[in-house]
Amino acid sequence: MKKSIYSILKGTFLVSDDSFKNWRVILFISTLAIVMIASSHSADKKVYEIARLKNEVNDMRSQFIDGRSKLMRLKMESEVMSAMVEKGIAPSVIPPKKIKVKSQQ
Repeated sequence: MKKSIYSILKGTFLVSDDSFKNWRVILFISTLAIVMIASSHSADKKVYEIARLKNEVNDMRSQFIDGRSKLMRLKMESEVMSAMVEKGIAPSVIPPKKIKVKSQQ
């Protein structure tokens, strides 16, 4: 046990005759660590992108609601009437007449 710990601390396990299997394990573990780090960074990027898109959706939704409320206000009869009075157009005092179309059959 003591000999193996000294071997690890001195690094002689990397240069001994049977060191090929040690190098393979070290390279395999290093590759796995690199893949794990890259995967973690990719997941973090996706989380930040999702948060940014959620904020953008909320902003667009509030703009849509604001535009819809402005449109509802502009479509009100009182708003239309006041805009037409400014242009010199007044509502008709004569009620509209219903037009009946008879079919030619």
